[in-house]
Amino acid sequence: MANMFANSTVEGQESRIPRDLNEPLVDHTEGQLFLNDAFKIIMEEVLCKEPDIKQKVCEWKEPEELSLLLDLELRATGEPHERLLQRVKDVAKYSIKTGHPRFFNQLFAGVDYHALAGRFLTEALNTNLYTYEVAPVFVLMENEVLRGMRQLVGWTEGDGIFCPGGSVSNMYAMNLARYQLLPDVKRQGLFGLPRLNLFTSSESHYSVKKAAAFLGIGTDNVITVKVDDGGRMDPDDLDEKIQLAKSQGAVPFLVSCTSGTTVRGAFDPLDLIADVCEKHKLWMHVDAAWGGSVLFSKQHAHLMKGVNRANSVAWNPHKMLATGLQCSALLLQDTMDLLRNCHSANATYLFQQDKFYDVKLDVGDKSVQCSRKVDCLKFWLMWKAVGSNGFADRVDKAFSHAGYLVDQMKNREGFCLLQEPAFVNICFWYIPPSLRGKEGNADYQDRLAKVAPVIKERMMKQGTMMVGYQPLGNKVNFFRLVVFSPVLSKKDMDFLIDEIERLGNDL
Repeated sequence: MANMFANSTVEGQESRIPRDLNEPLVDHTEGQLFLNDAFKIIMEEVLCKEPDIKQKVCEWKEPEELSLLLDLELRATGEPHERLLQRVKDVAKYSIKTGHPRFFNQLFAGVDYHALAGRFLTEALNTNLYTYEVAPVFVLMENEVLRGMRQLVGWTEGDGIFCPGGSVSNMYAMNLARYQLLPDVKRQGLFGLPRLNLFTSSESHYSVKKAAAFLGIGTDNVITVKVDDGGRMDPDDLDEKIQLAKSQGAVPFLVSCTSGTTVRGAFDPLDLIADVCEKHKLWMHVDAAWGGSVLFSKQHAHLMKGVNRANSVAWNPHKMLATGLQCSALLLQDTMDLLRNCHSANATYLFQQDKFYDVKLDVGDKSVQCSRKVDCLKFWLMWKAVGSNGFADRVDKAFSHAGYLVDQMKNREGFCLLQEPAFVNICFWYIPPSLRGKEGNADYQDRLAKVAPVIKERMMKQGTMMVGYQPLGNKVNFFRLVVFSPVLSKKDMDFLIDEIERLGNDL
């Protein structure tokens, strides 16, 4: 394409002025050639290599070396085609392969190719999900996907919205609960509000406290409820703490339960908690970001018995269903347009009331965002491909994998389970030979705490796999393994046990 810019100097500085307004800035032929070549690299270096167990999960480099290898500095002049393609290769090479069968590190893993096609299509179409006029397909699609998810919860009616992650879904629920109780807060702000209290378990997600801080409620007003030995919220302690808060002049307004806690995978007893919420007339929110997908399974949906009694549910298909980041929905039982009333600003340049179509289809005012990415397409296309039965099979298989791995650990010296898992989170210590039989020694816990970090460092630097670890309360560092990826097989789980033993045997 001919040079479109003439160089001139204004006050001593070079400026670039378009000299032909009839020519577009984008060269479509050149751009599409680059895109085709880049897609070839993505296919070869990511999608073809990731499932291959001969490939590394990560190509570990220290930050200084990685920064030099990637040549991250941004410059005034652009780079040629071949150099840019090398950039794509480098990014692929040095990124963590989350689709690898031996990536057990997070609550997202694996790949679903139908969902990935939806993700590619979403990016190519590049629209904003706020009005029907710019996103007609996706307004209707999002409504249908949310309806399908609500049906699994047990609601025939309701509302909802896709949010940028479970943390934001939890924050929305908190904001809606406050608005329902005190609607004047939208106009008048925090001035004159009573001291509000909300209640959540000691093992709930940290986003509950972040949301309380962000919304001006304050982290001191997040009342922590005890959990039982399995990590489930204690309904009796919840009831006592609500009564105590009332006696101290606070105004309880929300209980945030968890279905699938981040570390132990615990499911709070929703029916019993719902009884407490009804007794005290409190909003009941269920953070099912991790565990919500069990609702597809007839065998395991009982873990969320009572969820239909909640006011709101957060659910992330990008976790257990491997829909791809990000895909997070907030579901509501409300039918009175609470979401729109709470968040609307009625911007007249977007949400004109005299449009030629039903303006209720302009869903953007339900969100605190203006720009909102389309997150429903990948889930819709995946659901179309495998059906609800296919999702149920995936959930059931994940539980079977977890059961197999637990049995193997019980029969392997050096592996000690934190507890019998209720979900697909398997928490365990690896006890190297040097520590076995020395549980009574004064330094045993200190020495055990150092085992998981060393094994984690070794596995990452060798690139063989990735597994997370953490302490919890008075329990020193232990591994938390999650087995749900659709690319997992028995040999990957056998490898995991052997590899931890290999990496930690000399400690």
